[in-house]
Amino acid sequence: MAHAMKHKLTMANALSVLRIILSVALLAPPALSPAFLVLYAAAGLTDMLDGFVARSTKTETELGAKLDSIADLTLAVICLAKILPTVAAPAWLWAWVTFIAVVKVANVVSGLVMRKRLVMPHTVVNKVAGFVAFLVLFAIPTFGVVAPSIPACVVTTFAAVQESHLIRTGHN
Repeated sequence: MAHAMKHKLTMANALSVLRIILSVALLAPPALSPAFLVLYAAAGLTDMLDGFVARSTKTETELGAKLDSIADLTLAVICLAKILPTVAAPAWLWAWVTFIAVVKVANVVSGLVMRKRLVMPHTVVNKVAGFVAFLVLFAIPTFGVVAPSIPACVVTTFAAVQESHLIRTGHN
């Protein structure tokens, strides 16, 4: 029975797959347009719900955790690809975002090398970082890119460094 559950598409996993589909759909509308923000909000909603649904229905699986991480990465990469070329950001902010991305990639590589598997810790700080970063896109039209990006970069930097520590020490 446990083996069958491991490969079954649960409601939580379906939400993660939907996030991937919504993320790809973000390639169509112009960045930060109302259509883009609606799709983005829907993708964010699936991110908030998938873990809750998995826990409340007791259908948490290794596949679900991987799907969630893949869906998060897909959403982040597509958003960065769409948004970054359209905003005027100072060089220091680009450098900061690049640093975070390099640390996150190094974390994935470290996990693969050290643990022989994809390791993406789902910590509270990572969840907070994801939520704060999620809100940035809604704030850009009103406040510009710098003001909302600073708190997002602070918490995301901390989350990336914590993730690195957890992977290297095996506490993930």
